Amino acid sequence: MEICPLCGRPIEKPKHANRHHLRPLSRGGKGGDIIRLHRICHQKIHSVFTEKELERAYDTIESLLKSPEIRKFVRWVRKKPSGFYDSNKTMNSLRDKRGDWKRRMK
Repeated sequence: MEICPLCGRPIEKPKHANRHHLRPLSRGGKGGDIIRLHRICHQKIHSVFTEKELERAYDTIESLLKSPEIRKFVRWVRKKPSGFYDSNKTMNSLRDKRGDWKRRMK
């Protein structure tokens, strides 16, 4: 059984996982390393960091786990069942306030 490299929980079903490019495609990551993460773990990464931040400072699992926000999330999600999924609405609304996504949509 595959294990999520971020949270360490098993990925029991393919529908529970997403592919994550360690270097974002929009930042030159084509052909780069790809890992499989739980959907919730993948969404959390993208709700916390911009593509630029992922490219510059968070392009490995080790560097992601150094982030206090990601560490806090991992401590929380490790207690959940493998198929657990919840959206990160709070983080998304914060990002909207910063304007990150609004700029991209124009």
